[in-house]
Amino acid sequence: MLNPINADAVIRDGGAHGRFPDEIHEAVGWWLGACLVTTLKAHRIAVAHGGRATSVLFHQRLCRGAINAQHYACTVLTLRVADEDTLLRAMAELGGVPGARVSTTGPEGEETVSIVLYGPDGKPLDEDTGLASIRHLIASDRVPIPVNETAKGRIEHYPHPAEQEKGAAR
Repeated sequence: MLNPINADAVIRDGGAHGRFPDEIHEAVGWWLGACLVTTLKAHRIAVAHGGRATSVLFHQRLCRGAINAQHYACTVLTLRVADEDTLLRAMAELGGVPGARVSTTGPEGEETVSIVLYGPDGKPLDEDTGLASIRHLIASDRVPIPVNETAKGRIEHYPHPAEQEKGAAR
């Protein structure tokens, strides 16, 4: 594995959490996206981020990992910048799809990145609902890769409620 992480220390508490770039790096986003899709056998997920530049970077990688997860051809619906409540509402509106949210705290250069992974029930993944499997895949360098180009998914923008209201008013 190129640029390994301490999976036991980083992948915990519903997702991945660590100081960037010391404990966690951009590839972790890709790994989590691919592992989330294959572990939960998801063909559609919703994702969001907190708006900071580092969050955007990890969010982009997570989306790319999810669309390249084996044969699932996953559609990633990105809310772009959204808080947890908005993401959870969108996941429910989409029929109970899994999701992920990237957030960053702390000063630039010493930021802590948190990527929370949610099951279809809207609860953060725990050891029994997929987190242990994801940690094992990453620690053993078994991150899923695409089987071929036709199995690749796509990224679509999910409209925010305000955008939906504007569209309905037109």
